[in-house]
Amino acid sequence: MMNLRELVERYAGLAGSFGNPVALSAFALSERETENLFSALDEDYQISRFLYFSHADGHAYTVSGEAATHISIDPSIYTLL
Repeated sequence: MMNLRELVERYAGLAGSFGNPVALSAFALSERETENLFSALDEDYQISRFLYFSHADGHAYTVSGEAATHISIDPSIYTLL
C-alpha cells in the first residue's frame, strides 16, 4: 500500500496545485486498495484534517462509510511528512 508521502506526491502531480480536487480513480489503485487506503487515512485524525473528500461526477468509492469520488489536500499536510 502507498504511504502518506507517496500519496501526497502523487496528488501534487495530478492536481497541479494543492486544493484542486482529484478523482480517486486517478490514483490507479484497485477499488479495494482505494477504499482501504483513503479510509485508513480518513480515520487518522492527524492526517484527516488535511484531506477533503467530495462527491461529484465519476466513480464513487466508499471512504469511511461515505461515498466519495474526489479528494483535495491542504498543502499544510507537509508538516506531517
